[in-house]
Amino acid sequence: MSAHKIINDPVHGFISIPKDLIGTLIEHPYFQRLRRIKQLGLTEFVYPGALHTRFHHALGAMYLMQTALHTLREKGHDISAAEHKAALAAILLHDIGHTAFSHALENTLLTQTHHEELSLFLMQKLNEELKGRLSLAIDIFTDKYERHFFHQLVSSQLDMDRMDYLKRDCFFTGVSEGTIGSDRIIKMLDVHQDKIVVEAKGIYSIEHFLNARRLMYWQVYLHKTTVSTEQMLIQIFRRARVVGLENPEKPLFATPALAFFLKNTLTLQDFMQTPEALQHFINLDDYDVWGSIKAWTQNPDRVLSLLCKMLLERQLFKVKWGQEPIYGDFLESTREKTLLFLKKHKIDEQFLDYFFTQGSVSNAAYLPHKDSIWILKKDGRVVDITEASDLPHLKALSLVVRKHYLSYVRF
Repeated sequence: MSAHKIINDPVHGFISIPKDLIGTLIEHPYFQRLRRIKQLGLTEFVYPGALHTRFHHALGAMYLMQTALHTLREKGHDISAAEHKAALAAILLHDIGHTAFSHALENTLLTQTHHEELSLFLMQKLNEELKGRLSLAIDIFTDKYERHFFHQLVSSQLDMDRMDYLKRDCFFTGVSEGTIGSDRIIKMLDVHQDKIVVEAKGIYSIEHFLNARRLMYWQVYLHKTTVSTEQMLIQIFRRARVVGLENPEKPLFATPALAFFLKNTLTLQDFMQTPEALQHFINLDDYDVWGSIKAWTQNPDRVLSLLCKMLLERQLFKVKWGQEPIYGDFLESTREKTLLFLKKHKIDEQFLDYFFTQGSVSNAAYLPHKDSIWILKKDGRVVDITEASDLPHLKALSLVVRKHYLSYVRF
């Protein structure tokens, strides 16, 4: 029998899947759940092709890890079979802790619990089930393994995660300006003093990578329509919680998994102590959310039903950007118009904050203080990309850019 399976990926082509540990992980319900969680949440409201899933992305990141490890072996670095398998497992499972709609609902359904913490928790549960076969992968994921460069390939500013999602998200959104040369970047990787470096001749590919990442954030991930739809989704679940608590004798329609999270505000500690919470989390995906939103359009609560109807019919909030928090005449006039909108729909003004919200988003394409991208010069010196590059604007990419927004209904 063949020791591998082949998957035809639209971004990378044929991906070879070993049937040993990696194949077992892919077939596990924890991982199969990622088929039902979109990679870009509600971005399809902007780019209709953005329908790819976390499952696609995890396989793509694993493929890039295979390519990177092969490159490093070719350059003379000793990578054992156990290390190879563990690195593949670590990148394959790096997003396994995402909840429905990924980042959009991460802070709404959960409390002070990052998806990476849940990914680690699920990896630990899998490790128990697999009798310790994931121990090395977990050490790599948590940066406890003595060879630090393995962790950098999983999580850094030039990791396989970022290289796949940038290339994949460009492909499915059609935003070709953000396309990166991941193949060339990987071919330029090396290891110097136990850290990942890029050969000097790859510097232009890294410059393009950072520019592309900045463009993708403002044009795709933080697009104003994406911000709008995510705000609407957050307000829907905020209201659904209230409605569910106010009428315990008339349970709000929801799948069992979603109902559990509407009734309970959970932390990571709750997951560790409550097996029921973990099972409901594994059963929760995008389909639970959409099914409930469709049903809630008929709910007697006017706020909940209107928000759900608006989202389903793409009657989205407008978004006004500002370099500073938005105040003054525009804020007041928009507030008054929103109150008129509520009056038209027979909704009391006390519910204004469901339809009129403020917030901010931020982005920095590169954070050198966090984990530098190192360039290996021909003379053997290793320098940060901002020092190695002759592009004057590259240092500006390390500045955190913050934009404030006001989201409100269309009048």
